[in-house]
Amino acid sequence: MKSPHHEDGRPGLPAPRIIPRAEHPISRQHISDAALKVLYRLDGAGFDAYLVGGCIRDALLGKMPKDFDVATNATPEQVRELFRNARLIGRRFRIVHVRFGREIIEVTTFRGKPQESHADHIAQQSDAGLLLRDNVWGRIEEDALRRDFTVNALYYSIADFSLHDFADGARDIETRTLRLIGDPETRYREDPVRMLRAVRFAAKLDFLLDAATEAPIYELAPLLLQIPPARLFDEVLKLFMAGHGLMTFRLLSHYELFGMLFPEAEETMADAAWAEQLIEAALANTDRRIAEGRPVTPAFLLAAFLWPAVMQRKAAFEQDGMPGIPAMQAAAQQVISRQLQHVSIPKRFAMPVRDIWDLQERLAKRQGKRAFQTREHPRFRAAYDLLLLREQAGEISSGLGEWWTAFQQGDEHEQRRLLSKIGSDPASRGKRSKRRRAPSPSE
Repeated sequence: MKSPHHEDGRPGLPAPRIIPRAEHPISRQHISDAALKVLYRLDGAGFDAYLVGGCIRDALLGKMPKDFDVATNATPEQVRELFRNARLIGRRFRIVHVRFGREIIEVTTFRGKPQESHADHIAQQSDAGLLLRDNVWGRIEEDALRRDFTVNALYYSIADFSLHDFADGARDIETRTLRLIGDPETRYREDPVRMLRAVRFAAKLDFLLDAATEAPIYELAPLLLQIPPARLFDEVLKLFMAGHGLMTFRLLSHYELFGMLFPEAEETMADAAWAEQLIEAALANTDRRIAEGRPVTPAFLLAAFLWPAVMQRKAAFEQDGMPGIPAMQAAAQQVISRQLQHVSIPKRFAMPVRDIWDLQERLAKRQGKRAFQTREHPRFRAAYDLLLLREQAGEISSGLGEWWTAFQQGDEHEQRRLLSKIGSDPASRGKRSKRRRAPSPSE
């Protein structure tokens, strides 16, 4: 997108297209009471106050906004003085969170363009162009150009309820086009996570990427390796836990971004046909649960993403003569260790992931009291779901999942009947006979 210029050749700032209240559908009924309080208090104190970003975009798409972001010319310190319930957060990008019960309104100060005269504690950029710190305050016109996509550069004024459109975002919403503001390569180098955001919005909104916006992604995808793993974990949650995970995965794969997040999962998909089917089935299952309002956990998806890699490493260890259980433990440890170099997995999720993997072996061992003990394990349901998906993907033959389904649904009599039939299961019989083999005299 070309910026307008003054007649003397100096770069100018865009004049917004002002859309009066009568010509757009957004009303205060779309806005939460908490967001209105923030807007009116800023306005009453003499500051500019606008709703901006996703809440405006979603309202124009006919959706009820859930999260509200406010942009203002008040500095973070001035915002904090106005609200007792405000908290200053961030160092890389300083913003203010104003809390009303469980709802948080995010307030940002208009950002300007960093200059060479700014000290590193205000603005800092790496040699590769990555923004390390960005706390330069500016005007609303500058702030609009600093935002990522045109559809996120729409500002709703609480003063007269008009929309200020600085980058033709309203038209892109109408044509369902996702377009970066500015030079795409420069913007991706400033923050490589923008490539993930482009894919996430395209999947969530069912938009197409503008040709110039998508062109650099294939080449610049490795820039994601510069991003701290902890930040990428937060992005992974946004990508896959919002109800559009399957489409997001397909787009990430198309743009060669998935391998930057989960390299070993990407490698195993090339070696085992069932691996991609398992990942897609897990994502479809998670999307369905979110649509139905049922609980989901990142641990289940992470377990599914990395399970093929664990199986591949386990097989390699067993070929070298390592027994099954140690091979499984070593494989799991290596897969997790490598993954942590790309996307961190907090312990509160890493431990359940290991439990879900360990239970895959226990699900096959159902003799005696084992079935009841396994069913009582806190990760049983997630492990059972993964078992079903493994059968669905063709990694293992069907049958065990059906048995566990019947066992959970059956009464005590049916459960005893199911347990009595285990001896006819070739896999179970083989393991049981080996365990009960009498020692020979020579032993």
